[in-house]
Amino acid sequence: MDPFLLLVIGLATVLGGILLLRLHPFLALFIAALLVSSITPKEQTIDGLTVKYANERIKKMGSGTLNDVERAAIYAKERVKAEKYSNKTPIQRITTEFGVTCGKIGIVIALACLIGRCLLASGAADRIVRSALGLVGEKGAPVAFLASGFTLGIPVFFDSLFLLAVPLAKAMWLKLRKNYLLLLVALIAGGSMTHSLVPPTPGPLYVASALSINLGTMIIAGLVVGIFTASAGYLYGVWLNQQIEIPFRETPESIKKLGALANKNTKDLPSLFSSVLPIVLPVLLIAAGTLITQTAAPVNLKAALKLLGDKNIALAISSAIAIIVLYGQLKNSKELGKQMQEALQEAGLIILICCAGGAFGSVLLQTGIGPYLESKVGHDVDSIWLLPLAFVATTIIRAAQGSATVAMITTVGIVGGFASMNLGYHPVYLALAIGCGSKPLPWMNDSGFWVISKMSGMTEKETLQTFTACLSIMGVVGIIVTIVGAKILPMV
Repeated sequence: MDPFLLLVIGLATVLGGILLLRLHPFLALFIAALLVSSITPKEQTIDGLTVKYANERIKKMGSGTLNDVERAAIYAKERVKAEKYSNKTPIQRITTEFGVTCGKIGIVIALACLIGRCLLASGAADRIVRSALGLVGEKGAPVAFLASGFTLGIPVFFDSLFLLAVPLAKAMWLKLRKNYLLLLVALIAGGSMTHSLVPPTPGPLYVASALSINLGTMIIAGLVVGIFTASAGYLYGVWLNQQIEIPFRETPESIKKLGALANKNTKDLPSLFSSVLPIVLPVLLIAAGTLITQTAAPVNLKAALKLLGDKNIALAISSAIAIIVLYGQLKNSKELGKQMQEALQEAGLIILICCAGGAFGSVLLQTGIGPYLESKVGHDVDSIWLLPLAFVATTIIRAAQGSATVAMITTVGIVGGFASMNLGYHPVYLALAIGCGSKPLPWMNDSGFWVISKMSGMTEKETLQTFTACLSIMGVVGIIVTIVGAKILPMV
């Protein structure tokens, strides 16, 4: 059966389930995985898995060191493995891949949700924003919101981040009486890109796992590209602020509450060190665990950092610190338990979506879609063109159904097979292209669109001019930076 037809059936099931039947993304992805797996012929599944397994083994061994006879032997050996796997029923294959995905990212997502909730509930996120404002002063308020949004966007989901920070932006406007639009765009530019580029947020975490990318590499690369894209979004905000003016629309009662928020004593919030530590520590540990392997450091130090740099260990340490900080503010075990329960409920839904996406992506790979697309593109075409292809595919899926995370999960299932082949550049660039592709064209079917519109007091037209346009510009800048990076620094 034509792999492309199977791909279309799978995508139609996902998008139709979400858009027409209003199904939860978990159900839509699960049904699509079950359908595609059931109608894919067994021999085609064997062929798809053989190519996948063989390419992964050849890549590890180094393709330049193998002759044709050795390659043939690898394919023969991996075919036996693929035949054994294909004897499983469709539901067995789906549950297997669901479990594999959960084993890779389930704990990390749960811990990241705990950290994010603790930062919000303890006032640590508030402290970070206030400290940034104190550092640059009122004139530098937009830059402060950009920087604090960029930092908080790593562990905190964008919708939650905006809900927290927009009252602070309004309170700042009461002092400045100008640049309300710029303050909003700075928040959007800062908080939205790390959400799609830097783990442990679910989208980039899942993509890195699916493409077998070291998490430290993904964090470092995501931060670098994120700096470029956030800067571009901020510059757009500066320009737009000079072109149009968005009025401050608040009732007198609301303004009174904002005044009380602005006058809240900073001493009642956690210290800056304890507020920033749960965010910075896992990034440093994971990055250090990745980078130290390239140095001549002592063996014991390498072993220690490898242990502490494990994504699960690093996030566990940070979540423990965040919980301690929250308890120090609440001093109430019952309330602490309530916050933890709500965080883990949120994590459970995200884990279900990601794991169902993992099953769907694996089923697509088993159709042979990767080799099929490669054969259609041709061997003579520069593999750099796969990056804009992944970008456009993610953008289309994102615009169709609204969720950046679902778009990333779906797209990596389509193009993920290429990561095991010899691209000529590190697969982290493919992950970055997918992340950047999840930004453009957010509109009325995106929950974030309405959160920003209603919380900021902007009309739908104004939200399109700010939120939609800003994210689209950042996505385009991101893919350009990614392509240039793949060309200049391929890392292979």
